[in-house]
Amino acid sequence: MKYNIKLKFQVDGIVEKTDVIGAIFGQTENLFGDEFDLRELQDKGRLGRITVEIYPKGNKADGEVIIPSNLDRIETALIASMVESVEKVGPYNSKFELVEVEDIRAEKLKKIIDRAKDILTVWNREKNLDIKEVLNEISSAVKVGEITEFGPDRLPAGPDADKDPNLIIVEGRADIINLLRYGYRNTVAVGGASSQIPDSLVTLSKNKRVVIAFLDGDHGGDLILKELISHNVKVNYVARAPVGREVEELTGKEIAKALSNMVPLQQYLKRQESSSATPELQISEPASVAVQTVVQQTVEKKPEQISLSIPPQILEEIKKLPGTLEGVMYNEAWEPIEKVQVRDIIPKLESSEDGKVSYIIFDGVITQRLLDLASDKNVKLLAGARIGGVNKRPKNVTLLTFSDIITS
Repeated sequence: MKYNIKLKFQVDGIVEKTDVIGAIFGQTENLFGDEFDLRELQDKGRLGRITVEIYPKGNKADGEVIIPSNLDRIETALIASMVESVEKVGPYNSKFELVEVEDIRAEKLKKIIDRAKDILTVWNREKNLDIKEVLNEISSAVKVGEITEFGPDRLPAGPDADKDPNLIIVEGRADIINLLRYGYRNTVAVGGASSQIPDSLVTLSKNKRVVIAFLDGDHGGDLILKELISHNVKVNYVARAPVGREVEELTGKEIAKALSNMVPLQQYLKRQESSSATPELQISEPASVAVQTVVQQTVEKKPEQISLSIPPQILEEIKKLPGTLEGVMYNEAWEPIEKVQVRDIIPKLESSEDGKVSYIIFDGVITQRLLDLASDKNVKLLAGARIGGVNKRPKNVTLLTFSDIITS
């Protein structure tokens, strides 16, 4: 997300958080057409989850609202103005007022710069610096700032995506940033837009001499390639990150090796066809069926595991998680134990009783450390945004990614 829209409000009555959120959605609906419908923008990942805090004062209530935005400055300002127009919460009169629009990127950059100053100060005290080496490191980091947006769908892209005769297609923004670090500027990301490959990307690919699909080394990479092909995106070659690894975490040497080992698309598809031992999920399956199929296939391979099914209401909660950096721990009955920040999952799990947490769903990367801890604590299911750097999989824990679960 680029910005946080922060507003304060007053209500002439006692209300709940759900009343405030309902008022915001209801009274901004159709003000500027479907293009600025808040639910649509959330579904597309352009707005994050709206958070509300309420402070009762007698028979009235004050509060704060924060709306994460991935829109541009003009669109973000319009959303802020729309929310300021909300005049009632439930049956009570209300007044909403913008406090600020926080530039998340600017705040993050300031923290990075301040931290860099601290590091250099300590470094200067401890030993002599090779200033050329420092400048090269800083120059490499600055390349992150070169990321651009391509087309009306604002796909994350390198600065040469539309100029270079060749094109590298990856999954997400983090992949673009990592490739920029090592000088790959002719890149574009589908943005994880499964089943929604934009027409602009199709057109861009057809105007290129060579198009390489550079995919993560997991099931998500397979799904992205399938979507590219089904939407008639031109793909000449396929390159893959090592199994269990992601493009965003590869070193320069690993990237160069993966691209040097790329194979023609048809050759790659034939190889996959001949080596595939597990039937692919049908895109037309409902999400709950798809999840059950994945789990059942895992159980067939590992008879020691317990068959799992994810309740429909939990599936709906999972769809809201991407982009929040939050997670939920559930007990055996799929009752929520606690909502936590992703960074706090490991310490929370470490302090919990064995067997108390049965399922963990979170917007983060499943690591070997978390997986080993989950196994020790008898967690049955870990479901995250991605799986990264996992070399050893315990038999008592089922692993799923959001792309496994929300395939529909």
